[in-house]
Amino acid sequence: MKINIVLSALMFSVLLVGCGGKEEKKTDGFSVDRKKSTEKPVETPAADNEVPASQRITLDEKGVGQIKSITLDPEIDMEMAAAGEAIYNTNCTACHKLDKRFIGPSPRGIMERRSPEWIMNMILDPKLMTEQDRCAKDLLIEFNGAAMANQNLTVEETRAILEYFRTL
Repeated sequence: MKINIVLSALMFSVLLVGCGGKEEKKTDGFSVDRKKSTEKPVETPAADNEVPASQRITLDEKGVGQIKSITLDPEIDMEMAAAGEAIYNTNCTACHKLDKRFIGPSPRGIMERRSPEWIMNMILDPKLMTEQDRCAKDLLIEFNGAAMANQNLTVEETRAILEYFRTL
């Protein structure tokens, strides 16, 4: 019986040493060898990739909505602009900052990129615009799906904000 225990212990020791004696190359961390993919990225038209929607110039587009045409006086109505600034500060600054990109685009320079009709239509009915206007759809994508909230402003309030944007 003693011999069986000694032989078993000896065989176990030999087995343990035999399995553990192999030196493997050790490295810090780990790596995965992957085969190169044969897939190619989907290409979109160059015009869409060149300029983000927030910087794209679409002055000839009026958007979708109730504002079909608007004529701006050459002189800025400072009283209307002040009223527009107050409305903007109350309703818009949670998502729009004048000097930087935030949840939504900065309105600074908007008059050089969009038509007055487009701006007013976007403020008056952002849901309709993002459903039917290409630029508004692209802005929604660019700003990670953060849809502009409808502030339920009147045409007169929206026109005052537009006048304020003319001063920026």
